[in-house]
Amino acid sequence: AALPGPAPADWVQAPLDPAVRAVLVGFDEHFSYAKLCQALRYLLRGGPDCLLVGTNRDHRLPLEGGAAIPGTGCLVKAVETAAQREAFIVGKPNRFMFDCVASEFDVRPSRTMMVGDRLDTDILMGNNCHVTTLLTLTGVTTLDEVQGLEYSGPLRNHLIPDFYVDSIADLFQVLGE
Repeated sequence: AALPGPAPADWVQAPLDPAVRAVLVGFDEHFSYAKLCQALRYLLRGGPDCLLVGTNRDHRLPLEGGAAIPGTGCLVKAVETAAQREAFIVGKPNRFMFDCVASEFDVRPSRTMMVGDRLDTDILMGNNCHVTTLLTLTGVTTLDEVQGLEYSGPLRNHLIPDFYVDSIADLFQVLGE
């Protein structure tokens, strides 16, 4: 929705749905200042009883050829900054989604692998959930970054994958053998 008028005093006049008890921030290619204003108004109105939930903190999304676009983490950070509070992240690297799936299905960590292209979300989640981790080097993380972590001390070890491949296609070749 557009802002209802030209001045900030007009923007706070847009109606709020009384049933809203949470603000969820996810990927939104139409994120706008108007949406940011509405999110802040809901959070201020509800205080700590209005949840602020983010889907993930990915700072960028890689595209082919080395290009990238801003990720959902940028939008989450905008709302967090405006609201002056931290969102509860339900996606990677938080265990929340893993625990939800594991509560519904027979997930055995010893037979589970987390495959991803990011150390700070994919690999961290896998390590937090005590599953085997596989980093694909086709995304945002480079082998040099991983190798740099190997000597950075125990605090950074939770970002190191168990295995890595240049491409997910390499995994399919191994599984096919």
